Amino acid sequence: MAEPLWTSADIVAATGGRLAGAPFTATGVSIDTRTLEPGDLFVALADVRDGHEFAPAALERGAAGALVSREVGGAAVVVPDTLAALGRLGVAARERAAGARRGAVTGSVGKTSVTQAIRAGLERAGKAHGSVKSYNNHFGVPLTLARMPRDTERSVFEIGMNHAGEITPLTRMVRPHAVAITTVAQAHMEAFDDGEAGVARAKAEIFEGLEPGGLAVLNADNRWFDYLAGEARAKGAAVVAFGSADSCAAQLLDFQLTDGGARVSAKFRGQPTSYSLRQAGSHWGLMSLAALLMIEALGVSLADGIAALAAFEPLEGRGAEAEVAIAGGAFTLIDESYNANPASAAAALRTLGLRAARRRLAVLTDMLELGKDSAAYHAGLAPEVEAARVDLVFAAGPMMKSLYEALPPTRRGGYAEEAAALLPLITRAVEPGDVVMVKGSKASNAKALHDALRGPAPSSGEAA
Repeated sequence: MAEPLWTSADIVAATGGRLAGAPFTATGVSIDTRTLEPGDLFVALADVRDGHEFAPAALERGAAGALVSREVGGAAVVVPDTLAALGRLGVAARERAAGARRGAVTGSVGKTSVTQAIRAGLERAGKAHGSVKSYNNHFGVPLTLARMPRDTERSVFEIGMNHAGEITPLTRMVRPHAVAITTVAQAHMEAFDDGEAGVARAKAEIFEGLEPGGLAVLNADNRWFDYLAGEARAKGAAVVAFGSADSCAAQLLDFQLTDGGARVSAKFRGQPTSYSLRQAGSHWGLMSLAALLMIEALGVSLADGIAALAAFEPLEGRGAEAEVAIAGGAFTLIDESYNANPASAAAALRTLGLRAARRRLAVLTDMLELGKDSAAYHAGLAPEVEAARVDLVFAAGPMMKSLYEALPPTRRGGYAEEAAALLPLITRAVEPGDVVMVKGSKASNAKALHDALRGPAPSSGEAA
């Protein structure tokens, strides 16, 4: 039986709520009946739909109790505001695991993968906890905190944003001992009148929650490094850098693709080191160094960090590969479909350019939330396509049309207004030995297009 995480008395004490129904003990916390496990506390949040509509079903499916703002006919703690109460529950979890070292990660590119790589390192050294998937917003961060067991020794949290002011309350909730900003790039630009400068300011909010004497791990190759370092030091933080310069605590010397991943050569604290990755993304040279510095800051050895990176698999939608059988052989399909901005799209194209292949095919859907200069950002990928020696580009969406029209006719594989309409164009063009990379924002349906190219999932009993 799972160890109790929360009793109803604990929840009442943390949230200031009142008990309705019988006392209960919860072994987990959930905000979604689709992923709820028996014994979870179900928190009824208001999003697209009111979570109270699902509370009775959650209790029927085995939830130990519910956190609600009105009674739902079962065991529950009733509070005025369930989201605020979830935050207080998260803070209570942090305070009762006061001995745990906490880290937090943000950035325009790579924050989910880096967070998960750090967590893999922490797990090698003891009882670790952290974000799952991309639980990085005003729901996901307090939920991750509230799920933290009291005996946690180390933890890491992903913190994201779409607008200014979103990171500050989340980092103050986490109170990290060390933070990393992977990079600042052109993402969520429509929310900032001054473009990337606004993004940099918003990312710098992560320093607001640092514990006294905390550490900031920053990308010295990013043009916002000096600004971010200044902001971190103004909050009393020490700064360590990763990048290509000799002055960096973690210096990237070389990154080479290998069968099944890549090989990194680096200097870490002045000492030469090299290690293998299962990640093939060109940005993973720097990202792996960011992860190692954070793993070190949270009290785990370099050896354990390197071992964790060597075993860390690409996450879904972030570089995972599959061989897809077609007449006469197979092609390699690279899934970069989780999300996209100009920096991540450029990184994906650079990685594609490093691949040995009969032909390189890029399938690109619109990058969203880029504001008034969106068309220019899309067209601006044309030099990256050229540098990567991409043979054919298949583009979908009104914004990606700007890139398609900026390409020479010899590189144009096909264009469609909607992602789904690209499928027959790609399937007619792809040949054995090709490498096909799919990249785009979630809402522009890159993932659905990738899944259609991959074909039906294996039925039960078949090898995946």
